[in-house]
Amino acid sequence: MNSVWQQLTLSNLQLYQWRGASYLYRLVGLLQSWRRGSYVMQWAEPIGALLVALVLVLAPFVGRSNNALIAVLLSACGAFWVLLTLSDEAGQRQGLHPKVTPIHLLVLLYWGISVVACALSPVKKAAATGLGKLTLYLLLFALMARVLRSPRLRSWIIALFLHVSLFISVYGLRQWFFGAKALATWVDPTSSAAKLTRVYSYLGNPNLLAGYLIPAVALSLAAIFVWQRLLTKALAATMFVVNSACLVLTFSRGGWIGFVVCLFVFLVLLVYWYSVQLPSEWRPWAMPVLVGGSAAVMILAVLFVEPVRDRVASMFVGREDSSNNFRINVWSAVLEMIHDRPIIGIGPGNQAFNKVYPLYMRARYSALSAYSIFLEVAVETGLIGLSCFLWLLVVTFNQGVQQVRRLRTLTNRNSFWLMGAIAAMFGMLGHNLFDTVWYRPEVNTLWWLMVALIASFYVSPIADTSTVEELKVEG
Repeated sequence: MNSVWQQLTLSNLQLYQWRGASYLYRLVGLLQSWRRGSYVMQWAEPIGALLVALVLVLAPFVGRSNNALIAVLLSACGAFWVLLTLSDEAGQRQGLHPKVTPIHLLVLLYWGISVVACALSPVKKAAATGLGKLTLYLLLFALMARVLRSPRLRSWIIALFLHVSLFISVYGLRQWFFGAKALATWVDPTSSAAKLTRVYSYLGNPNLLAGYLIPAVALSLAAIFVWQRLLTKALAATMFVVNSACLVLTFSRGGWIGFVVCLFVFLVLLVYWYSVQLPSEWRPWAMPVLVGGSAAVMILAVLFVEPVRDRVASMFVGREDSSNNFRINVWSAVLEMIHDRPIIGIGPGNQAFNKVYPLYMRARYSALSAYSIFLEVAVETGLIGLSCFLWLLVVTFNQGVQQVRRLRTLTNRNSFWLMGAIAAMFGMLGHNLFDTVWYRPEVNTLWWLMVALIASFYVSPIADTSTVEELKVEG
């Protein structure tokens, strides 16, 4: 059984064998002679980090009003990654952290399935646009996975993102205290929550803001353990409290689900990390105490905090809530779309969805997406694409847990960044189980940042003994 799991998760995949047989990999090194004489390329990794930083800083502020700017930045990131790859030293010793990981292979496979879905789409032109967007995000992932292998650049990029998210959350809290005009019908006007102020900060939508803040909450919590000085720890704690408060005040039910899932997964990993330091007789009780304590906190919040009680109750009233009713009608139509094209879907992207969905939609229930990330993947790339996406998740989480285990044996505090990335991914999946803000640039860039963060810690299973010392000084 263990062998089957290792094969499924590609845990013992010998990537050097793939490199030796891959025609694609032979392109690496075509420009290596040019790179040796280039002064600019001596700063290749910092330049890549700067491009990534520009995307992370600008996406939450211009994601809606100027998608063209984000597209240009993503294109620049993709082009720079291609340049880096073509100018790498051919046959260069990969050391502990190879540039290609099992996560990369699954991402490439998913992209290939999307290409086939586009080619077979009934709306090929619209699907080609979606494929182009997906390609840009995946190239961003490839660049980030490479840049984040540097502990210094990794820390710098995470700190930058956390400061941007703090700025956004502070403005969200200001909206709570001083009021904010609702820019859309976010609350059922007949519900008890109709008069609530739902903050949206610079992102213009409370659900989108909640999706953006989930990774900010996870990484700010991780920063409390990673940053060592008292002032930086205090800053990390402030970030965590402010980000969490702002997320709660979005009153996004999906965001709350993601928030709870994110915190629970982080606490599970935290208990796992510190369990070896507990007395042997306490270790079996660590997880049950965590689960019981978490359940107790949630129950008390539902019982005694009226806004929480109202929002949670609205999740279980079915069609009586207008938001629930809308989603149920959209899901019914989407399931019919999947039934008609179950193998390879209609093609990637929201434009393809917008072309096909009107043929299936219920009267008065137009939609721009499937309102569930898993249904969206299934309708765009079929059951083949959904299977690949789930496989990618399994491989990514398995690699993350493996590296947490490795770094725990070395007492390397950078492991907490891994915990934050894993928790953030679980939280974002929990949120987008009933929404699809995952596809917006503000959130999608952060999703691939989390995946890249996990991939950047990957260690080859055949790392030679001469590189073991790198483990002790990493970070």
